[in-house]
Amino acid sequence: MSEMRSFFFRNKTVFSLGFVSILISSLVGLVSGVTLGYMTDLLAIVPALMLLITPAIGVRGSIFGAVGSRLGTAVHMGTFELSFKKGSVLRQNVETSIILTIVMAVVMGAFAKLAAIVMGIESISLHEFIFISVMGGTLSSLVLIVINVIVAVTGFKHDWDLDNISAPIITAAGDIVTMPMLFATTLLVINPHMHDWLIVIFSIIFVIVAVLLILYVLLKKKDEVRRIFVQSIPTLLIFIIIEIVAGSLINNELESFIALPALLIMVSPFLGSSNSLGGILTSRFSSYLHMGLLRPKAIPGKLAFENFAITYVFGIFAFVLIGVATFTVSGFLGMESPPLATMIALSLIAGMISTTILCVLAYYLSILTFRLSLDPDDHSIPLITSMIDVFGVVAFVATILLLGLA
Repeated sequence: MSEMRSFFFRNKTVFSLGFVSILISSLVGLVSGVTLGYMTDLLAIVPALMLLITPAIGVRGSIFGAVGSRLGTAVHMGTFELSFKKGSVLRQNVETSIILTIVMAVVMGAFAKLAAIVMGIESISLHEFIFISVMGGTLSSLVLIVINVIVAVTGFKHDWDLDNISAPIITAAGDIVTMPMLFATTLLVINPHMHDWLIVIFSIIFVIVAVLLILYVLLKKKDEVRRIFVQSIPTLLIFIIIEIVAGSLINNELESFIALPALLIMVSPFLGSSNSLGGILTSRFSSYLHMGLLRPKAIPGKLAFENFAITYVFGIFAFVLIGVATFTVSGFLGMESPPLATMIALSLIAGMISTTILCVLAYYLSILTFRLSLDPDDHSIPLITSMIDVFGVVAFVATILLLGLA
């Protein structure tokens, strides 16, 4: 008992900030979930849209989660400054996030169409996928840039540990902003009064802009923006492919989700909370590695296991909350839902499976990228996000089957 009290006392700052950010992340993620719940008719009309939704939300969280992690590391290392002057950490990260957003949105649209063809799913055209991806992604990213800067500046002024607050807040913000943008853009595309030639022109312009941005970055020499971009692209490409696989898993069980919209509502806060937990853990590991507090050993040490324990505490809190909140919101909106006990069991069982996997992945991905002389801030969060989305969806669907909900 005294050891447990000591554990909570040592990490009281982590818990005080972490619980608040996890609470915000979980509850705000419900807004995204409700949007997805209301999209059941649209998903039935455009089933391949799920192949774009999961990577679009995930990429937004990965790009801006990595920004938050880099800013957190900069604060720990004493290199962060409240300035947008050329060469400042803040400006370099904002510039890189905009470029990555546009480039990866074009890639996502193309990959989603290719996946639909490979899987034999009837879908909208390539230029429509690109239009939805870029328009929805860019609009949501502009909001996330502002939020990221506000979080960084506020955290810096109040001497908060950004590793404990950035990932949950940015993940939640990414969910709540991206989903409605994708929804609205999709409605615009399938609107019979929308001219197809106009969408074609816009999609061509988006592709040209993406190519020009790539050339702009690659021509920059010994620049932090170029370094982040070059190191992030391979990871994000792998990420998109994995996220499309996650989307296909949900798409395969679409009938069950449409029959019980509460399950669809739970998907977003469930994956968002899993990503928040992974973001907090990888951000902390990244900072520990940079500061020399964590040694990249094959067997995790005491510091790593203590952080695993912190993650489990956050996880139990988050997933019980998600089960209760989803059931409550579904009842309030008049959407079909399993009983409260079943919703809590679904969220908690799938959540604990996901948390166990993310603890292992977070540690080994962090030390692997560090050993390869890569920046864990640029690679760990995107990789952990994509992998957790897939494993999280697998755990979620498997638990649904286990509980007899499908």
